[in-house]
Amino acid sequence: MSQFDYDLITIGAGSGGVRASRMAAQTGARVAIVEESRVGGTCVLRGCVPKKLLVYAGHFADDFEDSQGYGWTLPKPSFDWAKLIAAKDKELDRLNSIYQRILRDNNVDLLNGRGVIVDKNTVQVAGKNYNAKHILVAVGGWPSMPDVPGIEHVISSNEALNLRVLPKKIIIVGAGYIAVEFAGIFQSLGVDVTLVLRADKILRGFDEDVRVCLAAEMRKRGITLKAESVVHSIEKRNDSYSMSLVGGDVLDADQVMYATGRKPNTTGLGLKEIGVEINQDGAIVVDEYSETCVGGVWAVGDVTDRSNLTPVAIAEGAAFVQTVFNDNPTKVDYDNIPSAVFSSPPIGTVGLSEEQARAQYKDVDVYVSSFRPMKHTISGRDEQTFMKLVVDQKTDVVVGCHMMGLDAPEIVQGLGIALKCGATKLQFDATVGIHPSAAEEFVTMSEKRLC
Repeated sequence: MSQFDYDLITIGAGSGGVRASRMAAQTGARVAIVEESRVGGTCVLRGCVPKKLLVYAGHFADDFEDSQGYGWTLPKPSFDWAKLIAAKDKELDRLNSIYQRILRDNNVDLLNGRGVIVDKNTVQVAGKNYNAKHILVAVGGWPSMPDVPGIEHVISSNEALNLRVLPKKIIIVGAGYIAVEFAGIFQSLGVDVTLVLRADKILRGFDEDVRVCLAAEMRKRGITLKAESVVHSIEKRNDSYSMSLVGGDVLDADQVMYATGRKPNTTGLGLKEIGVEINQDGAIVVDEYSETCVGGVWAVGDVTDRSNLTPVAIAEGAAFVQTVFNDNPTKVDYDNIPSAVFSSPPIGTVGLSEEQARAQYKDVDVYVSSFRPMKHTISGRDEQTFMKLVVDQKTDVVVGCHMMGLDAPEIVQGLGIALKCGATKLQFDATVGIHPSAAEEFVTMSEKRLC
């Protein structure tokens, strides 16, 4: 008879936690998962999925307008925000029930309540202690807010997905992917959008050309970008808000949203009390196998702040199970992970930016292409597609692929396989393109950029 109630207790029923718990249970382990909210986590309930549904909704505005160039005559369309939110919520309910069924079908016990670690083998949930040989922390991240006067008046991306009324005018503070995605969503649905950013450009860490190109397209769409701006204070005035910037500018809007980053959701879990190392950003410090400095306590996903993407959390959860329950020590390979920004237009990227490549390799070759996508030659929309390849000159290996434009995430997903296989520019060139398609441009770019 085991001295423990469970072989594994997972705290957090998001993508990484559910994957690890399900796979561990399939090995015959006795598993429980703790969740104080609904099952599904950030991606399913407060992030990727509902946000992408709103992105799709916004695309219809473009499609209705573009259809006229193709001979369609339509009555002026109307939009019902409440109906969209209701449909979104129905889909999230469906996904939540699927996740619950996955746990049930794999004999994973769901413990409802907030989990607090009492010691390296004990988790307290709703006043009751449960013990396990291993504890896995997979509680993800949470929007972080700066200390600004009036910050209590703002919403985060969490609330933006559930607004009762669509604002006529919104100020979004931030320059990262969440900020630019919601700027695109709201603008496409008819909202007057101002994006306030402290930096000089959006999307720090992305390829410089992509950053510049997306900013230009956002401005074309009517989004106001106030770069190098610092918020001084926010005031509520009846049903609207006033934002004062350092320097004297004042902005007014019906709603203010902050998207200035997310932090690991580690507060109040008892981690420090049992000796788990937490870094200055609040992330759990783990080794390459996801174990903390306290033996038997592990962590995966955004709570470790390694690569904050849902598929990475899932991969980390699977690797944890291989390591702990299948006696097969497994590391996650963080090189060449494709990612996307569902902006308007969207971005897809894999590998190194030009700046990163120049820092890592002595010499690089850069190939770029910018063009009006075929769809818009007739629709009349003034929107560009931009593509870029970064190549290690010494080996001819393609080390970076970047795209902004229609279908960029779908196209770059396939290129991620090529980079994972170490494809060379010569092999790209030898690949026959699909014509007519935007994707073929990646295998036809032949002239190096001279500067």
